[in-house]
This record gives sequence, structure tokens and C-alpha cells, in this order.
Amino acid sequence: MFKNYLKIAFRNLAKNKAFSAINIAGLAIGIGCFVLIALYVTDELSFDRFNEKGERTFRISTDIKFGGAETRYPFTSDMMGQIFKKDFPEVEDYTRIYTSNGSKLIKKDNGFINEEKVGHADSTFFNIFTLPAIAGDTKTALDAPNTVVITETAANKYFGTTDAIGEIVETNDNDKTLYKVTAVIKDIPSNAHFNFDFIFSMKNVNYGWGQIISHNFHTYLLLKPGTDVKAFEKRSLDQYVNKYVLPEANQVMGISSMEEFESSGNKLAYSLTPMLDIHLYSGRPFELRAGGNIQYVYIFSLVAVFILLIACINFMNLTTARSANRAKEVGIRKVLGTDKKDLITQFLSESTVMAIISTLLGIGMVLLALPLFNSVAGKSMQISNLFTPVFGLFLLALPFVVGLMAGSYPAFFLSSFKPILVLKGKLKMGGANSGLRSTLVVFQFVTSIVLIIGTIVIYRQLNYIQSKNPGYTKEQVLIINDAYTLGRNAETFKQEMLQQPGVVNGTLSGYLPTPSGRSDNLFSTTPQPDVKNGFSMQEWSVDHDYIHALGMELVSGRNFSKDHGTDSSAVILNETTAKSLGYDDPIGKSFYSMYNPETNEARKYTIIGVVKDFHFESMKRDIGKLGLFLRRSTGLASFRVDAANAPRVIQAAEQKWKAMSPQMPFNYRFLDADFNRVYDAEQRVGRIALSFAVLAILIACLGLFGLAAYIAEQRTKEIGIRKVLGASATSLVAMLSKDFLKLVLISSVIAFPLAWWSMRTWLQDFAYRIDIGWWVFVAAGVIVILIALITISFQAIKAALANPVVALRSE
Repeated sequence: MFKNYLKIAFRNLAKNKAFSAINIAGLAIGIGCFVLIALYVTDELSFDRFNEKGERTFRISTDIKFGGAETRYPFTSDMMGQIFKKDFPEVEDYTRIYTSNGSKLIKKDNGFINEEKVGHADSTFFNIFTLPAIAGDTKTALDAPNTVVITETAANKYFGTTDAIGEIVETNDNDKTLYKVTAVIKDIPSNAHFNFDFIFSMKNVNYGWGQIISHNFHTYLLLKPGTDVKAFEKRSLDQYVNKYVLPEANQVMGISSMEEFESSGNKLAYSLTPMLDIHLYSGRPFELRAGGNIQYVYIFSLVAVFILLIACINFMNLTTARSANRAKEVGIRKVLGTDKKDLITQFLSESTVMAIISTLLGIGMVLLALPLFNSVAGKSMQISNLFTPVFGLFLLALPFVVGLMAGSYPAFFLSSFKPILVLKGKLKMGGANSGLRSTLVVFQFVTSIVLIIGTIVIYRQLNYIQSKNPGYTKEQVLIINDAYTLGRNAETFKQEMLQQPGVVNGTLSGYLPTPSGRSDNLFSTTPQPDVKNGFSMQEWSVDHDYIHALGMELVSGRNFSKDHGTDSSAVILNETTAKSLGYDDPIGKSFYSMYNPETNEARKYTIIGVVKDFHFESMKRDIGKLGLFLRRSTGLASFRVDAANAPRVIQAAEQKWKAMSPQMPFNYRFLDADFNRVYDAEQRVGRIALSFAVLAILIACLGLFGLAAYIAEQRTKEIGIRKVLGASATSLVAMLSKDFLKLVLISSVIAFPLAWWSMRTWLQDFAYRIDIGWWVFVAAGVIVILIALITISFQAIKAALANPVVALRSE
């Protein structure tokens, strides 16, 4: 019997080639999109799940609000982990990661290479994270100072083999510190929330140890099995604050209780973030690796389901629309004694066969599109991901689920025909106004319109960010990394570069308005700080030329000057800080660095200028407090250059660099590229949304095309009579198109409020954002109407121009 079902299924596919092609193509594209997004979602949800102790591992996060400035850190003090291990029996172990150096220069052959995938960790690091060793013993690998664990990629890169135990790694740390390789591990999986090639011993970190209120370490706790996490979190964190934080805060700022601290609008809160949630739920700056967003996972999951539903709706619409062509077949089968359940099985078998063919084609599309999708989505998913046990079972089940979902209504609909009415030719078939079919078409276009509006809004917001004046000149600013390696030649390098044709200005600094490290410190308006006069502010070390080189604007006061010897104790504030201090005119006023009990003093700074606010964080956040301090800091050399001379300037810079520091690598970038990189996640979402919006419309139009073709075929005789009676081709096209266009208009009315709500919610993440103008909805509606009109008109015009004599003979 089943063999017979298959024969009939393939016979019908061959008999109705155009119908079958449209149905299979629509399903294949829908399934391909669904599988691609499923891969993306699965990858996002898989982060850190390779860790065997992942469910018991928690990262301590810190939220601080002080003096009006609010920060959300993934850091703690250096002491917090060891205190928790000592004071709380629920803590099985802890480890810390320190990355404040950002990168290291590592020697290879006769030169150094800048490596960014570096960090320092405690010897307990490998007890918490599951990172298998290829060589060496990770349990003891980082016990001693001057030791390093490297990945197999790093081992092959520097030593040509993974058998690198005992090899020496030379860095630029502290006059070229030498580290001994004590273990080689497999490459850290791409779905980890950190990515290191070199893990150095924590004992080599040059740090002022023992500071309770200084936060610079990623601290992880491994809790014992069975621990009540919520109860432990509240009890342990409160106890830590009262026992350790308050005494030091009292000594430095005179804070006697958290109630006093909070009564002034301040906040200090620690929390335990499950390691398995860091990638999708943290959203904090300064994570070890750029994270994802659970909202995007939800959004793309819905998009995947809706696209698959659109493809299934196409199948249902086209199958039920062509039901008249099989009505007599159903009637004869029923007269000959075929049960309704056998008919249902027959039609479900046909839909499943089509779903299997579509799934195979869809997987083929995925294999072809995966490299491009990886590029668009910023992923590194492999084709092998399709054939893991879980995903393999998913792919095996998919065509049967899709076949059942897409074929169920047509199967029950076709099997319900009454044989007497069918054989007498009295069965009336629904046309374009069929209720269910109309509802399904509306659903398709609602989804498409929402995707179009979402894509337009995302791209408008990104364009707004890129075109908004950030408060500094980001175009044509050449940044040369690691200028500190030039040593005393850094200033000479800067002056010689300023003599080059095409160099407008230049500066040496430790910080730039795009992510390049941050320095958040405490200050007060009086020598002895308290909760009312204290405030938190970014403390940036710059030179005399910083403001001019980056095209910033002074709104009052003056710039740093070599003619003023006291400028080493001067500061230039941004507008936000100046306003928060409450002075009518801040110029000449003073404030103090945080009181140091060891030196029994607080350093005094005099305000000499106010710079116009500029964005130094993502535009998702309000501009924070910042002060520019005149200090020697040679981490970055930045030069504003003429666009026409940029290649020659880069070449000259490299030549001078090699002359002054031949062993050190010459690395450069441009400031505008750094600026755009801050919004990589949003740009990826925009590209993905655009891609799937186009595909959703394509699938919907395939169904609309097939449906229009069938409706035109059903009304062939009517069209012929109308033409004989004098109807014009234009009126016939309008007649055939208007019912479909009504459905598109209804779809727009439903889609507009849904799209407005969803995009308004998305925009709330940005402190600086666009307004969703009315024209966005009009544009989306017009786009869909034009696409639908073009799709329908092809069949409508073809039917309207047909010879009426042929049309009248067709029945």
C-alpha cells in the first residue's frame, strides 16, 4: 500500500511540474532558512557548555553607582576570590583572570608579534574550566611564576610542534620577561566566553595586591554540588561587603554603613552570574569577549519559525487551491470503497515526499550558503555541525514534521469531498476569497512587512550613529599601536611624523574615544572625601596636543600649554563632569584625588578648561564623567592625516618605526574603523534581518504567484466572457489583482503596530536613538504592495491578453 502511495505521489509531482516546482522551491528555501537560523541559535545557546563543571561555576559581577556615575563591571577586587574560598564552605574553588594589559608582544625569530589573545590566570584555572591538555599537566602548570600554558595553534606558530614543553616564550613584560611553557592545550572552543592562545601565571602580574575597593579581576567561583545558589549569594555577598568593603571604604571615604552610602543615591552591589549565562545575558562592558544577546536569539528563533510557517502556508494554499483538479479522483476513490483515513494517508504521504525533497534541497542550500552566512553573522560554524547526533535527529525529523504540518489541512480538506457532488460536477471550490486561504496569505505578508520595517529601522539607527557628530574627528585619524615600545624615542617619533607632508596634527596618549582601555577612579571636591562630595570619573592621561589632534572643542577655559609649568596639576573636564560639580564657572576651581591613607594626602587638581562632551562609549549609554590629565603616556600614537597622503604617511611611519625599534612590530589602524567596530553586533543583526526579510518576501511571492496562476486558471471562462462583452485588459488585470491587494493592505494594518512595538523596544537600548517616522511604515507598505502587484500582474496580464475563443472552449 505504501509503495502505491509513493507511486501516486511521484506521478502527481511529474504531472504538475510548475505547481510542484513552486511548492518544492518555497519549502526548500523555507527549510534552508530555518536550518541556518537553527544553527545560529544552537551555537549561541551552546556557549561554555563544554565545561564539565559549568553549571556550578559563577562569575562575580559588580554594579557601582557613585557621584552620579554608574558602571557595570565583570570585575572584582583581587582579594574577593580567596576571601570567599576562606570564609564560605560552599566554595569548592576559585580562579581569577587578569587582562588589563590588553595584549603582549611575543618574540618570534628576530622580531616581536603583537598577540591579543593573552591573559594571566591562577593555577586553579584548569580545575574550573574544561580545557584538555595535549602535553604537560595543567593541574600544576601555572603554580610557579614565569610559566605559561599555550594552545596548539600557538605552539605550532612559535615552535612548529605541539611538543613544546620546556620551550621559552619571551615577552615585552618588565624588560622582556621569559616564560617557560609548562603545558599545551587544545585550542579553546569557539563557543567559549573567552579566547586565549597564551595563559600566563598570575604570579607575574605587576599589581598593587590587597585592594578591596579596586576592581580589575574576572573572578570565578566553583560551588560545591547541592549549594542553594540564591541563599548563598545573598548571605555571602552581604557578609563580604560588611566585613571587608565597609572598613576600607570607611578608612578612605568615611563611610560607616551601606545605608549611609545608599541614602546619597549611591550603590554597590555584587551578584553571581552563572557562567553559562555570561555570553547571552551579561551585556557588560569589558567582557573577555564580545557577548551575544538573548533578545536576538528570541527574535531570530521567531523569524525561523515564521519563515518555515510561510513556506508551509504556501504548500497548504497551493494544494487546497488546486483541489478541484483532484476532486474527481477523490470521488472515484470513495465510490470504489476507499476509506477517508486511507485518503488522508495518501495526501500526507505526498506532502511528506515533497517535504523530504525540499529538505534535501534546503540542506544543499545551507551547505552552499554557510560560508557567506558565517561572514554575515560573525560566526565560525562548520558543515559538520549539521551532522552532530542532536542536529542529525533534528534534520531527520524535520521533513516529517513539515510534511505533517503543511499537508494536514489539505489532506483533511480533500478527503472530505462528497463523491456524489464531485461526480455530478456540483462541487463548489473557494476562490481568492476563501476564508482560510486569505488568512494564511495575510499571515505571510504580516511577517514580511514586520521584517522589512525592522530592517529599515535597524539600518536607520546605525546610519544615525555613524553620521552623528561624536564630538571628535574620527575620519582619517591614523593610530599606531604599542608606541611605548619606542621608549624614549616615542616623543621623537611623534615630532618627526609631524614634519611629514599630509600630517595635520598628532598626539601621544593612553586613551582614545573608542575602546582602548579605561581608567575609572574616585575623586572628591574636598581633601577628605565622603559620600556626598565624592564622585567617579574617567582619568585619561594625555599630552598637550590631544584636544587639537582629535578635533575636540573647548567650550571654556584653555588647553594644556608648555608655557604653564603647573599644568601637571591641572585638569580639563568634559561638560558632563563640569555640570555635575555644580559650579556656575568651573574654571579655577579645584577637586582632589581619593585620599590615600598611606601617604596621608589627596592630590589637588585645578580645572583649567572644559571640553565639549564627546562619546567615548557606545551610544547605548549616556556620556559619562571624564577628565583629561597632562601626563606622559605613550601607549598610542595618533595622527590626523590628509586622505590623499594617507598611504605615504603610513609608509613613512613604518620606516621611522623600524629605524627606532627594529624588533618591535609596526601595527596601525584607523579611528573610524574602531568606532564602527563598537556596533558590530547591531550591524550583523541588520545584515541578517535584511537577508531573511528578502527570503521571506521571496517565499511569500512564490506562493502568491502560484495562487494567482491558479485563480486565473479557475476564472478562465469568466475572463473570456468578459472580454467578449468588451472588458479591457486593464479592467481584467484590476479585477484579478484587487482581491490579493486587499489582503496585502489588511496585512499592513496588522503589521504596523506589531513592528512599531518591537522596534520601539529595540531602540530603548540606545541612549541616543532615532524616532520611528510614519514614512517607514508607508515605505514598507508600498514596497510590499509593489512586489505583490508585480507578482500577481504577471499572471493577470497573461490571462487578460489570452484569446477569449480559447478561453471559452476550455470548459
